[in-house]
Amino acid sequence: MRGFYNSGMRFSRSFVVLIVALTLLRVAWAHAQLAIATDRTNGVYRVGDTIHWRVEWSGSNTAPPVRYTLKRGGWTDADQGELTFSNSVARLETRCTAPETFLLEAKWRSAEGKESRAVGGVVVEPERIGLSAPRPADFDAFWETKLEELARVPANPRLESADSGKANVAYWKITMDNLRGARIQGQLARPAQGEKLPALLIVQWAGVYGLQKAWISDRAAEGWLVLNIEPHDLPIDRDEEFYRQQFAGPLKDYWAIGNDDRDTSYFLRMYLSCYRAADYLTQRPDWDGKTLVVMGSSQGGMQSLMTAGLHPRITAALANVPAGCDMLGPNAGRAPGWPQWFTRVEGKDAAKVREASRYYDVANFAPRIKCPVLVSVGLLDETCPPAGILAAMNLISAPKEIVLLPKSNHQGDGNTQAAYNDRCYNVWLPALREGRPAPVRD
Repeated sequence: MRGFYNSGMRFSRSFVVLIVALTLLRVAWAHAQLAIATDRTNGVYRVGDTIHWRVEWSGSNTAPPVRYTLKRGGWTDADQGELTFSNSVARLETRCTAPETFLLEAKWRSAEGKESRAVGGVVVEPERIGLSAPRPADFDAFWETKLEELARVPANPRLESADSGKANVAYWKITMDNLRGARIQGQLARPAQGEKLPALLIVQWAGVYGLQKAWISDRAAEGWLVLNIEPHDLPIDRDEEFYRQQFAGPLKDYWAIGNDDRDTSYFLRMYLSCYRAADYLTQRPDWDGKTLVVMGSSQGGMQSLMTAGLHPRITAALANVPAGCDMLGPNAGRAPGWPQWFTRVEGKDAAKVREASRYYDVANFAPRIKCPVLVSVGLLDETCPPAGILAAMNLISAPKEIVLLPKSNHQGDGNTQAAYNDRCYNVWLPALREGRPAPVRD
């Protein structure tokens, strides 16, 4: 027994050493990073400039083989190859020949075979990036007919009082009727005191989920009359399992429902719910009659800019990394904005899907926007690509402020959307709430 035990101890120690070694190797690879940077921290270049890319590997081990692909507009391959590292740094150069964006993608495999990637992004003359396709000639006429259809349905608002969870804030759940038997469900809040208030409409990012009271009670405590609506015809306060089942069932891939016909797209109901919500705020006796702001992120940014283009009484729109911009981007060699109907045809006639998408494209609402606009653009954003957002913004003739986020992906990982959040919550919203002009910064 003694001999067996000693042999077993030697085996155990070797096994432990092996486990520790493998663990340390995994940790080393896990902490190894590939950082992509350029010689301009703001990521902005002019035609004729040369972009100097710097790709740095950090970690205790040497850099593995790394392949890169340079994509114009985040879509069209412009260059590719394998990086050559010297002292853990590789360099590339790109000549700027036209207004566009570039996304540099680098991929490598870990010691365990897992593929990882990193991206870097820049923009060349953002103010000159144009739209990929012309606006439909009957765009305005189509939406006028939809507003007429909505007007034939009484809003019939129903309010249910509830606890706001915040002192001196009044709160209600609200339901209104929408076209074709659908409903609008949301939440409403305002300060407990005050007769006339500036109004704020908050619209939601993509997904299927409930609404949190804090999203509006915090703004109401600041002095806003706030309405926050669900993007779907769903109760706002069910448990998480309810929304998971909806997303897995009837609302699975909701963005593709009916998207091969402009008259049946799921977004028709969503867009008109935003219009009706804004209209409801203008009809309340506690609205100050002056300030009506709409704001949101991603899908909410998409709805915000659309509402600003569709409803004439919107006085400012704040859109963080808005979706739905330049749906036909691939026609110009650039990535399309979410919901990416250009490629997500879901087995339908691709030509019909792409044609229908033009009537929901934020860029085609942009020329109608007459109010000040605050928009953010992430140069690493692959969900709502920067070129499409910039193309849409360049069609707005009203005062606008575009916050370029050179290190931000769509989610703003690592607090990379801080510059927009500061402008939105610390500068724009306070000024608008107090009735001052929109603080547009060049």
